[in-house]
Amino acid sequence: MADTAGTRRPGRRLEHPHAREIRVDAVLHALADPVRLRIVRDLADGHEDMACIAFALPVSKSTSTHHFRVLREAGIIRQYYEGTSRMSRLRTEDLEARMPGLLGAVLNAALLAEREDAAAVPASSDGGR
Repeated sequence: MADTAGTRRPGRRLEHPHAREIRVDAVLHALADPVRLRIVRDLADGHEDMACIAFALPVSKSTSTHHFRVLREAGIIRQYYEGTSRMSRLRTEDLEARMPGLLGAVLNAALLAEREDAAAVPASSDGGR
């Protein structure tokens, strides 16, 4: 069963799983994709509610729509319409209740991997001057 709670106004509604229906396999599958992980990281970095068009994603609009749908259906984000914009918000409380520490651990691991990748890139040299 899905709910439509979290919408701000009556009208267009998006289906979301109830908190009790959020499954770890669906969450991990959704977070395994780099684009979806980037969306979640952006939301976790203090952007509580963001319009889908505000994300600078390296994919087409239709592909980004797919990524948002996967995150919504996994129970990671809640989406609602505000005017003509589709807004997204992390379901931090629901995820923490179902899988304590999982979201934080995944986000920390992604940050560490990003730092390691950045450290592995050799600094550019000025040998061409």
